Amino acid sequence: METPPLLSARYAHTNLTAEDWEALADFYERVFGCERTLPQRDYTDEALHSGAQRGTRQRGVHLRLPGHGPGGPTLEIFGYDPLTNRARTAPNRPGFGHIAFEVADVAAARAVVLAEGGSALGEVVTQMTPLGRAITWAYVADPECNVIELQSWTA
Repeated sequence: METPPLLSARYAHTNLTAEDWEALADFYERVFGCERTLPQRDYTDEALHSGAQRGTRQRGVHLRLPGHGPGGPTLEIFGYDPLTNRARTAPNRPGFGHIAFEVADVAAARAVVLAEGGSALGEVVTQMTPLGRAITWAYVADPECNVIELQSWTA
């Protein structure tokens, strides 16, 4: 018998803190077809009551992720003023690891990301899963070094 979850929840969004939120939002719109939702956000200290955000300004936008329609989840890209220092990027760093996009051709998608200012974090790899399906993937980074997994499945 399956145990029901403790909460009734629906996935809404993932936040990505950016050094230049406008440029990073443009990258995700241009490369992956994410769509900007309105309104643009601009929150000041009065709206930020938690201790970790006190004394900051947040500006940014929500981008509708591709493939889920108008009610689908978003990638929230915010810039903070002030920002703190960033830890080194790595796919195996503790915490949120990456965002993944399913693409038709991983090598071609990787080339587009690199041409648009991203960077490679390894090579294109294909592996058979225990269910007998092949997955091809590659890790890349967006222009601000956030890890992206590009993946393609075969039957």
